[in-house]
Amino acid sequence: MIIYESTKEQFVDDIVNEVLIDRLYNSYQEKIGRTSKNEIRSWENSLQRMSNVMQDDEIPNDAAVAIEFNIPNTSKRVDFLIAGNDGNQDHVVIVELKQWESVEKIATRDGIVKTYVGSANREVTHPSYQAWSYAALIEDFNENVQQQEIQLKPCAYLHNYRKAENDPLTDEHYKDHLEKAPVFTKGEIQKLRAFIKKFIRKGDQNQLIYQIENGRIRPSKSLQDALNNMLKGNEEFIMIDEQKVFFEEALHLATEALKTDTKQVMIVEGGPGTGKSVLAINLLVKLIDQGLVTMYVTKNAAPRNIYSTKLKGDFKKSHIDNLFKGSGSFTEVEDNEFDVLIIDEAHRLNEKSGLFRNKGENQVKELIKGSKFTLFFIDENQKVTLSDIGSVDLIKQYATEYNAEIISCQLTSQFRCDGSDGYIAWLDDVLQIRNTANMHDLGMDYDIRLYDDPNEMLAEIEKLNRKNNKSRVMAGYCWEWPKKNRQDVNHHDITIPEHNFGISWNIENTWAIENSSVREAGCIHTAQGLEFDYVGVIIGDDLRYENGEIITDHTKRAKTDQSLRGIKGIAKKDPEEAQLLADPIIRNTYRTLMTRGQKGCFVYCTDSALQVYLKERLEKVTYYRRKREESLYLVDEGEEYR
Repeated sequence: MIIYESTKEQFVDDIVNEVLIDRLYNSYQEKIGRTSKNEIRSWENSLQRMSNVMQDDEIPNDAAVAIEFNIPNTSKRVDFLIAGNDGNQDHVVIVELKQWESVEKIATRDGIVKTYVGSANREVTHPSYQAWSYAALIEDFNENVQQQEIQLKPCAYLHNYRKAENDPLTDEHYKDHLEKAPVFTKGEIQKLRAFIKKFIRKGDQNQLIYQIENGRIRPSKSLQDALNNMLKGNEEFIMIDEQKVFFEEALHLATEALKTDTKQVMIVEGGPGTGKSVLAINLLVKLIDQGLVTMYVTKNAAPRNIYSTKLKGDFKKSHIDNLFKGSGSFTEVEDNEFDVLIIDEAHRLNEKSGLFRNKGENQVKELIKGSKFTLFFIDENQKVTLSDIGSVDLIKQYATEYNAEIISCQLTSQFRCDGSDGYIAWLDDVLQIRNTANMHDLGMDYDIRLYDDPNEMLAEIEKLNRKNNKSRVMAGYCWEWPKKNRQDVNHHDITIPEHNFGISWNIENTWAIENSSVREAGCIHTAQGLEFDYVGVIIGDDLRYENGEIITDHTKRAKTDQSLRGIKGIAKKDPEEAQLLADPIIRNTYRTLMTRGQKGCFVYCTDSALQVYLKERLEKVTYYRRKREESLYLVDEGEEYR
């Protein structure tokens, strides 16, 4: 999606005639729907500077210009694109615009600088790294860029930055990144023009911007697919912005913890699809390569089973077992026995360990005790059982007990749900987890559908799965999981008689990658920590809609579900306490299931009132989007824009 597109000539005219901001605002409202004139005006200075750059007779008037291109499957946008031809080859120049006035070199990090942004001095990616990473992501995702051999040429323009002698921005430390994407500063307008003219000598004859915007998006890499190559040292996922910042910080802190013999604990918070697991595996690979004794730890058996299966044949079982551990494996750990422990899904940590939960004292405490550098990736809104005790406060409590230095940070970039932060916020509002500004706004296009018949939903999932085996059905744990007939896919554990629908729970632990498993349903325990292209979610009777509210009902959970183990006993003594404990678990379960899909989520509800409520919420999204589009033709602030 592109916010603004024109020729170079039209872009310059829009700046000169002072209509560009209005056109950007209208387009932003139509396509995204959440902005203000003030926000748009914050771009004005940078776009005026780009207009100055483009006012060169040797840059063809029919070169294409685009502003704010959304990178597929992310919430990131490219500032400025110029498309054309050098006489032989099609090129698109990508310009990352910055209003910075100073930077500080960070010698202990790769591709990281410090500058004043967001009302504070912060560590951020070097502009050259950022521009290159955005170009690399587009190249990875867009088939037209690959098949049409469209060359992407990234650079950065810091138009308020006056370069000095031995300037930190162009220090030798950043040489590799500067070679991939040069940086231009105040007073270097001619150099930037020369860079553009090197690749754009003729206009856009092949609709390059259209090809990039409408090119078929390649299937996104999932961690379970890319893991093997990552452990062999191949780069599979390009880290951008805060991902890169936190990656470099974690590397630095881990090595410093060993050098200084100082215990350190790093806490990284992030919602669904923010790249927590990708960062965890990238760090695992890099730290092992540097000779540090490192392990990846997670309570969730599902991803560990998938990872082990994917790695068979290339790595010895003992090697795999030493890399991936369950969180209950550290009950007898010695002080600082490991250099680094990377804990994924830290919200799922338990107090006690073992089959009968009678071993150890507290998993959070044991993990901090056993490692010089302990890194926790956590999302407290993904706690899905009563035994999940992982929290930021608890981690800080035990870190303090062991005199560990605490570093906290937060991931926000979205790489799932079509890169839509809006969908996550909308879902939280719909499930009444929290009130958000996205009551009627998904933010961006995300394929969410409601099905009145689960058979039709399953058929669509099967159809999509034939493309690349990345679509699955999941269900709330409202149906029993019997041991009898466990290996018989034709034995339907989940039945919805009124639709003559039946499906079995997943048979194998590796159902997420077994092509035959598309006619099996995963539950929260076999789906959390994994991702797919499309998911079909069956919402059971534990979630209903009554009197204008989402109601949770723990009595509708299956007896075989251990998520709410002990809730009946609590309910006998204090029904209100039981409801308070069970309510967030049930809501978080469906939030987690409904955010497993990178491209889409399909839903069927057993409760007809909930089905009607969700349908109304989706209709409002459509209605308000249409109203926004219509409003663009009306008077805004006393002026007619169309």
